[in-house]
Amino acid sequence: MINLKEIKNKILKKNNILILIIICLIFFLDRYTKLIVLNNFSENLYYFNNYINFDLTWNTGIGFGLFTTANNMIYNVTSLVIALVIGVIIYIGLKSETSDKIIFSIIIGGAIGNFYDRLLFKGVPDFIDLHYGNFHWFTFNVADIFITIGIIIFLMKEFFVK
Repeated sequence: MINLKEIKNKILKKNNILILIIICLIFFLDRYTKLIVLNNFSENLYYFNNYINFDLTWNTGIGFGLFTTANNMIYNVTSLVIALVIGVIIYIGLKSETSDKIIFSIIIGGAIGNFYDRLLFKGVPDFIDLHYGNFHWFTFNVADIFITIGIIIFLMKEFFVK
């Protein structure tokens, strides 16, 4: 069983304050960029240069638009699963050594940013469109960048450090 007093004590440890700051910085950077896009762009393509466009799209699925649906029940179950995964990552992060805490905080900051949008807007605004010629990568946002960076660092650490 999860002991809330133990979790509170772990959060208030000195090295966890840095982790909380990282999570908050990533969350607020994500919010800031999304608010700029939401307040200044419509759902039209805005040409930036030969490799990047801003194209506001709403993702109701998970990463890369997987499980996109208009069904409220599936959306709500997916959101619940995402909340549980974030909770598990937070719990694992609290029990980890400092280097892993930093990695998990990068992932958590981005995940909370996207989860917040799921709750607020019933979808996540994605707007960064990387492309080369006619090939377009999945449209993504700043939170997705941090989630991806965190996962890549975690995998590299697991494969190459041990």
